[in-house]
Amino acid sequence: MIRSDGREGNMNRWILTTALIALALSIQLQAIAKEACPELTGDFKQGGLLWGEVSPEASIVFNDRAVPVLPDGSFVIGLGRDADTGQTLSVDNLSCPIAISSREYRISRVEGVSQRTVTPPPEQLERIRRERALVRAAKAKRIEQVEFLHAVRDGLTWPAMGRISGVYGSQRFYNGTPGNPHYGVDIARPTGHPVLSPGPGVVTLAEPELFYSGGTVILDHGYGLSSSFLHMSRIDVKVGDVITTGDQLGAIGATGRATGPHLDWRMSWFDQRVDPQLLVPPMPKP
Repeated sequence: MIRSDGREGNMNRWILTTALIALALSIQLQAIAKEACPELTGDFKQGGLLWGEVSPEASIVFNDRAVPVLPDGSFVIGLGRDADTGQTLSVDNLSCPIAISSREYRISRVEGVSQRTVTPPPEQLERIRRERALVRAAKAKRIEQVEFLHAVRDGLTWPAMGRISGVYGSQRFYNGTPGNPHYGVDIARPTGHPVLSPGPGVVTLAEPELFYSGGTVILDHGYGLSSSFLHMSRIDVKVGDVITTGDQLGAIGATGRATGPHLDWRMSWFDQRVDPQLLVPPMPKP
């Protein structure tokens, strides 16, 4: 007859009890983590905006950037054109994974283009640097108007109705060399057609003739989110103007480096270029 050692039995029971306690603790911690991670809504794809809500005192970090939290606890984060599909949002040092879907962009190749049309002339480089600094300074301003950002979350309106002639994310290769991706949506209409504000904001830039973008207006929607309107033939606003949805910003044109009259509407969340077309209803058919 074989007898088991009492001490061995006690050890087995201790191991089993410890394992059960560890399993229960793990399940509890997972439940706490799931509860602490905010529920996000929006477009979980490259170029999208995601919205969430936390405690107003919470600390949020996304892509090494501190995310502003509104007084009501809401916040927004932007996903760039080539954002990684596996993202992490840090909320009070708790890591919250975010799955992002990738997109396929329209790529076209153009050969035999004169290099003069691809590379700006040397005498214009200083002007280009100066104008880029103006744009960066405008986007660096921090407007904190809760109602502005809430209006964007509820949905924007088209700044002009017309044929969509260019889409976000598309890219051309000139003579085998990649050009910069297109970060906006192009709306083709005749010169002089009104450009209306798609949402509320504060004008932080109003320049009649920039080298690349011609007549340009930047409208700050608050908390790092802004809209840019390019190639305008006329500007009807000035820096500091408080704009409501539907206010006229100017008129469509073909200023700057444009091949024909159209409005190029772009949006940014800090340094991330997002897709404006995800924030408006489908363009009505003519």
